Amino acid sequence: MVKTIGAAKFKASCLGLMDEVEAKGTYIVITKKGKPIAKLVPMDVKAEEDPLDFYYVGPGKIHGDITSPLVPLEDYKAYR
Repeated sequence: MVKTIGAAKFKASCLGLMDEVEAKGTYIVITKKGKPIAKLVPMDVKAEEDPLDFYYVGPGKIHGDITSPLVPLEDYKAYR
């Protein structure tokens, strides 16, 4: 059965609830005025893994001129 807890009670005991979720591997539904608003779930990522590692692909390549303005200076003045 899913554990449900009110927001005020969650606020008062959130650290203990986080430990419980981590230890048991279950989740807790947090309610506000009886309506479910959030779910506290355990992380799937191991602590030694960086969840952002998959974004790094390798060195990038520069195509074209990256130092000159995108818009010619004459056009920029026209936009003013």
